[in-house]
Amino acid sequence: MPVWKRYVAIGDSFTEGLSDADPADPQRYRGWADRLAALLADQAEDRFGYANLAIRGRTLADVVGPQLEAALAMQPDLVSIVGGGNDLLRPRADVDALAAELDAAVSRIRGSGADVLMFTPVDPRDAPVIKYTRARIAIYTAHIGSIARRHGAYVVDQWGMRALRDWRLWAEDRLHMTSEGHRRVALAAFTALGFTPADADWAAPLPPAEPVPRAEALRGHVAWGREHLGPWVLRRLRGRSTGDDLRAKRATLAPLHEGNTERSDVSS
Repeated sequence: MPVWKRYVAIGDSFTEGLSDADPADPQRYRGWADRLAALLADQAEDRFGYANLAIRGRTLADVVGPQLEAALAMQPDLVSIVGGGNDLLRPRADVDALAAELDAAVSRIRGSGADVLMFTPVDPRDAPVIKYTRARIAIYTAHIGSIARRHGAYVVDQWGMRALRDWRLWAEDRLHMTSEGHRRVALAAFTALGFTPADADWAAPLPPAEPVPRAEALRGHVAWGREHLGPWVLRRLRGRSTGDDLRAKRATLAPLHEGNTERSDVSS
């Protein structure tokens, strides 16, 4: 089995860890990448370094641009790259162009000698509003599979993780996962890298939920639209993002116990 000792994560809010509040510090997020880093650190025989350059709201151009440059400067042996989700929500998104950018980025990482971990998007079939972008997300998912095969990258198939279709694994904004969702994704990633996690339940669906009365469900949809969808649309119209003024939470490669969070808000 490969033993990685220099892991760098790049991406957007998914990789930053929204909405998985860190129990050790409620003013910051943890997320699947931090959880995966802890699992990989246990496999390393000596010093293990980890950096997380992901910032919420970032487009693919940000991920394959400044973040990738900073990541490669750290000389990692493993890079996880997730990007394009924010681009795909835009009406005029060019899926093939996005895939070409991602392909070039993965090629650069592999050319540096590092391994690459990629993720397909989650199937948005049951997601409000976002479900209307399902066709382009499916095309992007197919591209990711092709890119991974072409460059010998590892892939986490979130599209096929049926458990992630359960809304109990998603936060109130319906865009980011709960702590349990991030835990499952971390274990899926650990498995995709070739390991066998001690917790084997990551792919198992949750027990059936009690049916929600129609009136209660409608009130929930209205509240979600008012508290989350409306502000999100307004930010897009203004060309703004909740991550505009944020820096990476782990901007340098360091052991896990030497976390270097540079800001401490957990607002989404």
